[in-house]
Formats: sequence, structure tokens, C-alpha cells
Amino acid sequence: MKTRVSVTTLGCKTNQYESAAMEERLVGAGYEVVPFDDAADLVIVNTCTVTAATDRQSRNLIRRARRLNPGARIVVTGCYAQVAPDKLVNLPGVALVIGNAEKKEFLDLLHDVADTPQIKVSDIGRAREAVPLRLSRFSERSRAFVQIQNGCDAYCSYCIIPHARGRSRSLPPDEALAQVRRLVESGYPEIVLTGIHIGGYGADLSPACSLRELVARIQDETPVRRLRLGSIEPTEIPAALVNLMAESAVICPHFHIPLQSGDDQVLRRMNRIYDTEFFRRMIEGIHNRLPEAAIGLDVIVGFPGETEQEFANTLRFIESLPATHLHVFPFSKRPGTPAATMPDQVPGEIIKERSARVRALGEEKTHAYAQRFIGRELEVVVEGGVSAGVRKGLTRNYLQVFFPGSAELVGRAVRVRITELSPRGLEGKIG
Repeated sequence: MKTRVSVTTLGCKTNQYESAAMEERLVGAGYEVVPFDDAADLVIVNTCTVTAATDRQSRNLIRRARRLNPGARIVVTGCYAQVAPDKLVNLPGVALVIGNAEKKEFLDLLHDVADTPQIKVSDIGRAREAVPLRLSRFSERSRAFVQIQNGCDAYCSYCIIPHARGRSRSLPPDEALAQVRRLVESGYPEIVLTGIHIGGYGADLSPACSLRELVARIQDETPVRRLRLGSIEPTEIPAALVNLMAESAVICPHFHIPLQSGDDQVLRRMNRIYDTEFFRRMIEGIHNRLPEAAIGLDVIVGFPGETEQEFANTLRFIESLPATHLHVFPFSKRPGTPAATMPDQVPGEIIKERSARVRALGEEKTHAYAQRFIGRELEVVVEGGVSAGVRKGLTRNYLQVFFPGSAELVGRAVRVRITELSPRGLEGKIG
């Protein structure tokens, strides 16, 4: 009888990618992967540690796994396991805690699951090579991810990730191209390049490479139809990369850029290495070269010491930018980071109110951006269905489109004429 195992995940796309890869390897090794709520013999919890709140969510997920499967053995991995294994190993049901570097050999480590809880976590700061878990299929049929990089060298004052993921390490370009080719051959119409800090791609390789060089090779040397880039730091978007995207029929005109604050004093406290003037020039340069590009910004609200004036500066700065959507993150203390002990922590009710105001601004910008495409015909990669006979999909510039269509369209690229903008997004009909 096969061992039944469930895998559950918190956190970023890198964690989600690695969980999917672990599931694939488990199936290949003869395990039966079951949903989290089903009875399982083994439960793998892939944790996140970006804030104290996600630490708590990770612990609660482990406790829930124990309640659902009292007889199961629980294996904990991910970023929280990497930075604080001692806080997890004694939770009821936990048999093994493994670090992020150990994910590559997790199948072998499962043989060590015993009655006595064990910790297998190495010093990830010593890791020098990117050794991703390879993945050949995804639960969604429309997009596939290639993890080209891991780790981060930035050490922003609010972030624990360099301690959880180690220094920046890049996948050799030939390996990245091989993965893209395999996934395109498997039928995926869109490939997404992901990692922790992809703008720093290739600096650690010998010979050195750059994200622009990798993207150009993928475009020129593989049959990929659509290529999308993950989040890129504002200081790592050279004009050469923007020009390549502007001239390409393959690379999606979509930027995801962490702004974090629109006030220079707050940026300094965050240990961000740019100011608002630099950021404005960079965003306006993208917009001038690619007027219809989607430009999404990350914003942290309520960073320690953020005054009403500093928040007003952020709101006014974002209003002035040609951004198309916002990802808003209320500040949450992460123990072990400088920001957690900074003076003048902003009260939670003020953070909540400010976050609502930034989200409202983001909705206004997204609405105005989407309206520009009414009456246009856009290429949409079909992601799934929302109700009987209604499909949804994603355009090259990151807009959700809803339209009538059959389930057979999922995973295909179709042309959709946009007819209106509804509360849920753009509506259209297949052209």
C-alpha cells in the first residue's frame, strides 16, 4: 500500500514552486499525494517567515495538520524552518525539520523520519550554487514557472529572507534554457521566470551573465510563446532590458517592482538603496518606452516611524506615477530584523486605515488602466473557469479577462475582443 502524503504551503511563488516540485518527486518515488484535509501518513508543511504573522500562521498550520491527522508524522521545511528550527521541532507531531538547502535531498531525508524529532538544517549562508528542484508539470495548465535564482544580498531592514534563503545564487543559463524548452514542449503557452531576487541574476556565475542576456537567449533559442518576468528591484532594470522588452513579441510588457515607500526618509530607514527621484526617472523611462506596459508596485504601509507627512508623501508620489496596480503590505514586525526593534512603531489601527487608502488608490489606477483596452482585441492565455460557460484568462500586460467559452480552451492562447469593464474585470468575446 502506498504511503499517503500531503504537502501544504505558505508564502511566495518560490515556495509554491518548490512544493509543487516536491509533490512531483514524491509521486515519482511511489507516494500517493492527497489533499491536506484527507487522511495522510505523512504531512509536509512548507513554511514562510516573512513576518511574525506568517510565523504564527506556519505554527497554526502544523497544529491543524496534527488535529486532522493525529497519527501522521509531520515534516516541516521552508524559511521558518531555516531560521528557527528549534521553535518547530517540539511542536506535537513534528518528526523532522529540514532547511531550504535540504529540500533538494528531502526524499532521502524522509527515510530518517523517526519517533525522536530531528533537525536537519545547514548553514544556508555557505551555499554557493543554485540547485533548484526541477518541475515538469503544474496544477494549472496555462503558465509554468522556471526558478532561475535563489537567495538575496540586499539586507533591507525589514526583511529576514537573506537569512532564510542565503546569498544570491543563479541557475546556469543553459540549464534555464533546457527547462524552458521542456515546459514549452509540454504545451505551456506562458513561462514565468521566478526567484527571490531575479534582477541580480548571473552576477555570481563565471563567466558572469545578466537577466537581460538570459531573457534574450530564451527568446532567441527556445520556441516559447510568452515569457513573463517576476519581481525586479528598481536598481536592476537597465535600459537595455526595457528596450529588449519593447522590441519583443515574446516578452510580456509587465513589470513588478518593489517601491516600498514614496518618502526618502522612510526609504533610508528601510535600507533601500535609491530615492524617489531615481525611482521616478526609472518608472517614467519604462512608461515612455512601453506606454501600455503594466507596472505593478509593492508598497509597505506603516513602517516604523512613518509620520502622517511621510505617508502623505508616499500617497502623493504614487498618484503621480504611471503605475497600473499596487500590492499593499501592512508592516508587520519580523523578529530578527532591525525594523522589529526600531522606535515609534505605528499602531495597528493606523496601519489598517492607511493601507485601505493605498489600496483604494491602487484600484483607481487599475480601473483607469483597464479602461484603455475596451474595444481592443487582446491575446489571452485561458486559466480556468469561474462559472458554467465562463472562462477567465490573463493578457500579456497582466489584465484579467472574462469571456464565454468551453473548458477545452484552458491552457490555450486565444484572441478576445474587450467589450466592457465590470466590477470583476474586463469582459469580452472570443474574436
